[in-house]
Amino acid sequence: MSKLIESDIQRQNILNNHFAVKRIQTYIGFPGMLYQGEYRFTKKMVAEFYEVEERTIERYLENFAKELKYNGYVLIRGKSLQEFKLEFAPVINVGTKTTILGLFNFRSFLNLGMLLKESEKAQHLRSKILDIVIQTVNEKTGGGTKYINRRDADYLPVAIRESKYRKEFTLALNECVEMGNYKYAYYTDIIYLYIFRENAKEYKQILKMKEKENARDTMYAEILNLIASFETGLAYEMRKKSMELERRLTPFETDELFKNFAQHPLQKPHIEDARIKMSSRDLHFRDAIHRKLEEYIHSVSPQDFERFLGEQSVEFEKQLQNAKDVLKRLKENK
Repeated sequence: MSKLIESDIQRQNILNNHFAVKRIQTYIGFPGMLYQGEYRFTKKMVAEFYEVEERTIERYLENFAKELKYNGYVLIRGKSLQEFKLEFAPVINVGTKTTILGLFNFRSFLNLGMLLKESEKAQHLRSKILDIVIQTVNEKTGGGTKYINRRDADYLPVAIRESKYRKEFTLALNECVEMGNYKYAYYTDIIYLYIFRENAKEYKQILKMKEKENARDTMYAEILNLIASFETGLAYEMRKKSMELERRLTPFETDELFKNFAQHPLQKPHIEDARIKMSSRDLHFRDAIHRKLEEYIHSVSPQDFERFLGEQSVEFEKQLQNAKDVLKRLKENK
């Protein structure tokens, strides 16, 4: 997260994290004008804060117009401008002939600070921003993010269902494929490779997991859902093919079956969505880079920050407590 000037994704990740933005705003303590529920700042106020000339701000507004507008920079005119002048005339010192006025909200003000190369104050702020973001995420997750996926309220129900589909998959492999016991690990890796281009070993290395840790314990609910879809679908296809041939499948036949299943157009949007979510979330929350999925990295959505850090998130221990009856039945039915 160190190259904020170069990375629009890293900038947007911070700006989408309203928990961190709120803390940064408190840290800066930059007084603005409360207008329509948000603190606003004129170009002159922003230039004075960052200790640069107004024309420097204008240049950034031109070069990064889309990004700054997306994060809250607005132009007001007409009736809105007249009302704004009446309310804040002593502060903004705008002439009567002004027909349009640009206003930053705090997000766009912060966005500009992540872009400004000419300002020493902005450079210092960028360093502090990163410290606050890391501190915020660590506090919200109890000091570690390896298992941040478990804070999702959807995680445990999905993980429970996935274990059922996993059992169907391994039974189908056992009954329908002529191959030694290593087929379970081998074809699990094949599924991983088709979904996120990494086998289990590579995945665990990226997340710095220990040998005995289970990779699936760190996977997001959407990833587990897609794996479950592959497992139950492939179990069906293996049984169907085996019945047609009236014998077990050879490894070559099984490889082809997996390949055809993964390359079906129906899978494409689901695989793409899974790659985006895993690579994007892992980069920001876990500082883990899936090199083979770099083209899929996007910014983390505000909804995801709420999902994993906010009121929607649920501590895993509470999820286990709430699901204890379900887990008990599963154990009894094994």
